[in-house]
Amino acid sequence: MAKAKGSNKEYKQMRAAGVRKRVAKELTQLRAHAKDGKRAPKGLREAVDRLEATVAELRGHVGRGDRKAAGRKAARTRKAKTAKRKAAARRGSRKRG
Repeated sequence: MAKAKGSNKEYKQMRAAGVRKRVAKELTQLRAHAKDGKRAPKGLREAVDRLEATVAELRGHVGRGDRKAAGRKAARTRKAKTAKRKAAARRGSRKRG
């Protein structure tokens, strides 16, 4: 009975965090599958890896942005827009002249 309560608590916690029902159920069964030093099934290991990758990506979006990267992106955008304006001006010039 204690195992059911613990897994139920984990399940509710995962559902509250936005994990889908099916994934939450599978992940709460992970403890039962991996007890006694056994290796968890491949599907469950992959699910955990996917969740960790998602969390890592989200952490990257939450923190402060990289100013250097933002500056590079801004410069790239300005350069692209300038090239676009120049190309449009060349086309207009050819039409007129």
